Amino acid sequence: MESPELPGDSSSPEAAPRLSSRPRSPTRGEKEKHTHMRFLVSNVAAGCIIGKGGLTITEFQSQSGARIQLSRNHEVFPGTSDRIILISGTLSEVMKAMELILEKLLSQVEESNDVEGRSKIRLIVPNSSCGAIIGKGGSTIKSFVEDSHAGIKISPQDNNAGLNDRLVTLTGSFEEQMRAIFLILSKLIEDAHYPQTLNSPFPYSGLLSHLTNILRLFSYGPVSYRPNGSGGKYPSNKGVASSPMGRHPSRLPGGHLEDHSNSVTIGIADEHIGAIVGRGGRNITEISQVSGARIKISDRGDFVSGTSDR
Repeated sequence: MESPELPGDSSSPEAAPRLSSRPRSPTRGEKEKHTHMRFLVSNVAAGCIIGKGGLTITEFQSQSGARIQLSRNHEVFPGTSDRIILISGTLSEVMKAMELILEKLLSQVEESNDVEGRSKIRLIVPNSSCGAIIGKGGSTIKSFVEDSHAGIKISPQDNNAGLNDRLVTLTGSFEEQMRAIFLILSKLIEDAHYPQTLNSPFPYSGLLSHLTNILRLFSYGPVSYRPNGSGGKYPSNKGVASSPMGRHPSRLPGGHLEDHSNSVTIGIADEHIGAIVGRGGRNITEISQVSGARIKISDRGDFVSGTSDR
């Protein structure tokens, strides 16, 4: 269940103080405690943050004192096409780095007149720590909205394919978003479930293995190449993955297989297709993005010849 989005109301005369007037400053211990924050950026935005020859990201690290890491081009958050930025350091260092990065991105979207790109930030927070942000009966997230005037929305919990993170989307002005980030990160530092150190911006490497194992689990046997049979849109014998092009991989000297970019058809029981696709297509998108392969599933009712498999 999604948490309600609680948009801020900046028109109220009794509005809570903004970033420039914080009701609570971090204690000395919080300032010195090592922590991290992850959030999503497009590939274009990632290039802007890195800069020519890594100049911009090096400068941001020097100015903030924080460590800034980006996932690789193909390492995207499951179900999206966005890369991940990991900022590590003390609270003040992480906040300074966030300020530098978001200011840079804001200047870019203003130049491109991209209103949508300017309106939201998506933080990555572990499922186990979302309760600390929401609070009893939603009291904490409501107080954060009232304090920051930012809209704060937490995505539904989704354990499909072993994903243990959720997205916290922040909307509002730069100052409102920065204030919301400060409040959220300050709360996460206090949360015993929140890991204060993270070595990599992309901890989902095992997820690809899990998804490909789904394919292996629901296929009927080892994949083999064979000429097409007859009949049906996906003509293959049950349990045999065939090459629709009717080609065999060529064996080169030394025993290596030459890549002909063959198509391979795998018969999977109709009732198991949902596990391959995942909620909103998340699983199949993840497999395709990380592997680079194009994956197509036959339409409902269009079975492998002589079977009830798609």
